[in-house]
Amino acid sequence: MIAADVLQERRERVFLVLAGTFLCAMTLLNVIGITRFVQLGPMALAVGVLPYPLTFLCTDLVCELYGKARANFLVTVGLGLNIFILLVLLLGNSIPAVPMENMPPWQILQLAAPVSLPNGEVVEHSVGLYQLIYATTSGAVFASMLAYIAAQYCDVQLFHFWKRVTKGKYLWVRNNFSTLGSQLVDSITVISVTFGAAFFRGDMAFNTILVLIGSNYLFKATVALLDTGPFYLAVHYLRRYLQLSPNEMAVPGGSPSTAP
Repeated sequence: MIAADVLQERRERVFLVLAGTFLCAMTLLNVIGITRFVQLGPMALAVGVLPYPLTFLCTDLVCELYGKARANFLVTVGLGLNIFILLVLLLGNSIPAVPMENMPPWQILQLAAPVSLPNGEVVEHSVGLYQLIYATTSGAVFASMLAYIAAQYCDVQLFHFWKRVTKGKYLWVRNNFSTLGSQLVDSITVISVTFGAAFFRGDMAFNTILVLIGSNYLFKATVALLDTGPFYLAVHYLRRYLQLSPNEMAVPGGSPSTAP
């Protein structure tokens, strides 16, 4: 029998791993965002989307093992990081760059070297490179923030809705139906906000918007369905590792009768 303090430390460490994975995947979405689009079969995807489905797997695991309150707390922390990233981007863009004549010689030589981008474009110095990063990520971060708010809180609510409807049975129902619904909200929101202005200016056709939404959702829905097996295995082994009885939460006072 494991001592209570050791067991609680184990439970908090597992939560830290899930939270870290969630926040890392979310940050990658914002940092690399729409800097590049890749073709995966019939799907045209922004590279930032690739790690994003992991966030829904993590929130589902937190919902299942730690309860609704912990899941909402994790989503709220992620929202705070979204705001922090956007503020840093805005701050970096608003502060004047150091004039070339005030830079040390070694830095001038470093900045003088052109930077070649993967698409063949060449940026002459770091100021131009930052402006390019800012232009391609700031709008996407704002769009992902709105999609994040809508989709992640929706995922938590739907997960517990299906858990109540099925009376705690059929783990695959709450895992899949919560994620599939919230991923649809996410895909529509992030694409509409990111490219809505381009559509209204006439720079992007409506069919292109639909293709991006469809590709985005198809990828996320496919990953959501494929993670059903890993989700079952993770819940099974983590419940044993954390010594949780059915419906017990890995939080203080999280007994089956009091679990949120």
